[in-house]
Amino acid sequence: MTTVTGKIDAKLVKDLREKSGAPMGECLKALQEAGGDIEAAFVVLRKRGMASAQKKASRATNEGAVGAYIHAGGKIGVMVELNCESDFVARTGDFQELLKDIAMHIAASDPRYVKPEDVTAQDLEREKDIYRAQAAATGKPAAVIEKIVEGKMAKFYEEVCLLEQPFIKDQAVSVKELIAQKVAKLGENITVRRFARFKVGAPDWTVAQTRPVEAAAAE
Repeated sequence: MTTVTGKIDAKLVKDLREKSGAPMGECLKALQEAGGDIEAAFVVLRKRGMASAQKKASRATNEGAVGAYIHAGGKIGVMVELNCESDFVARTGDFQELLKDIAMHIAASDPRYVKPEDVTAQDLEREKDIYRAQAAATGKPAAVIEKIVEGKMAKFYEEVCLLEQPFIKDQAVSVKELIAQKVAKLGENITVRRFARFKVGAPDWTVAQTRPVEAAAAE
């Protein structure tokens, strides 16, 4: 299929991302090849095995491994539990590489939560109140203020939630998209269950945990 070099609308890329579960970069490439036709682009992703992550997201992840990473001469240490569906996949080089990369990313980027849904109500309201006060000081209308707050919250999630952060080795993809790439390649659902990050001399430390998808769905 001929590649189209014209600009693809960002919303179209987002829609294909939600439909397929494939990384944003792969969705953009597929849309370019398909001339902006979302259904044809979906077929392109399926042929590449990239349209499987979304379907696998609800499958139980009861296997996996715990990885550790020590950085800066022993000054920063991270432990992370990465889950998958089978012990076989947990032992593969691809899974172990992903585990190491995520631990390294946590050491460098210091996230406080695994995903946006894990942010506490207290932290959520505190940030919204701060952003509303900042926006209100500009004298803008209430509707505009809420739009500003919405945009700032999206940035907040990107700063504090592991899955939303740009991957430290490749800023063009998020950690969530990095995991989706491995899901597509390995054929199993993969989830980050929890992590802990310690820094020598720091007044506190980070311990974050998220519920498995299947547990949340059962409630």
